[in-house]
Amino acid sequence: MNKEIKELNEKAEKYTLSLDKIKQEISKVIVGQDKIIDKLLIALISNGHVLIEGVPGLAKTLMIKTLSECLDCGFVRLQFTPDLLPADITGTKIYDHINTSFKTMKGPIFTNFVLADEINRAPPKVQSALLEAMQEKQVSIQGDTSILPEPFMVLATQNPIESEGTYKLPEAQVDRFMFKILINYPSREDEIVIMDRFTEGMKLKISKLISSKEILEMQEFNQKIYADRKIKEYVADIIDATRNPDKYGLDINGHIEYGASPRASLWLILAGKAHAMLNGRGYVKPEDIKRIAYEVLRHRILLTYEAEAEEITSDDIITSILEKITVP
Repeated sequence: MNKEIKELNEKAEKYTLSLDKIKQEISKVIVGQDKIIDKLLIALISNGHVLIEGVPGLAKTLMIKTLSECLDCGFVRLQFTPDLLPADITGTKIYDHINTSFKTMKGPIFTNFVLADEINRAPPKVQSALLEAMQEKQVSIQGDTSILPEPFMVLATQNPIESEGTYKLPEAQVDRFMFKILINYPSREDEIVIMDRFTEGMKLKISKLISSKEILEMQEFNQKIYADRKIKEYVADIIDATRNPDKYGLDINGHIEYGASPRASLWLILAGKAHAMLNGRGYVKPEDIKRIAYEVLRHRILLTYEAEAEEITSDDIITSILEKITVP
């Protein structure tokens, strides 16, 4: 084995131990959903944002809150409502009568982890208040720009079954989320464990396991994990297939309105690296890319009306692409 790869493996294994401890701590509260927890940690390591979609009552909010309790960082929950204003999130300027001048009052977004609960209940103007924060990690308040603390991560939830009183997220904002994660119902066995855990007065205490400094170290190391040129070519083929399906012999051209943006290729590589780190490796394998492809691509492939009429989902398109593209 290459000496450089060996060193990367050793360092990755060290971080894997810390991440495993976080997963064990979260499992004290959250039953099942191991794959979802893995994806949240991958997003954390990759310095990305997450959009979680699921019907009410599946512990979306509880899962994010529990993760934040494991990390020694700032956390705020923002309940998005139709009457929310952008200033309620980012902050505003107020007049100081004593000094006869305006001063900036920073909003709740100036923290490490922001839970945007039911993000699609707020109007587009409010949703767009997050755009600059998510991409540039800074906020402009009436001409003054302030840098957000590091690490910074937005974890948003939305309910897919209600349309009344909700506003569809703009494509520009959806594209800024690294992952779109879908949560399903727990299994029958997990349901019984949930009843045992939450109906018998059990007191669950979560310990803070890693600091913001350690998170930043992981994020920095994630950039150094080795991804071979063949892996990058594999990712480029996957992304190109969403834009030019005919070129790869895919009979899905009439189903895709717009293919994935260049952000998709960046997040596929970074998330693939983080998946490798989660598994104690300092190099990326094609399996790492496959495991996170759905979460990275499902919200970046816009379907045509024909596809929606035929009840074809973006996940179906991704499956077709992964089956067709040659694995290096």
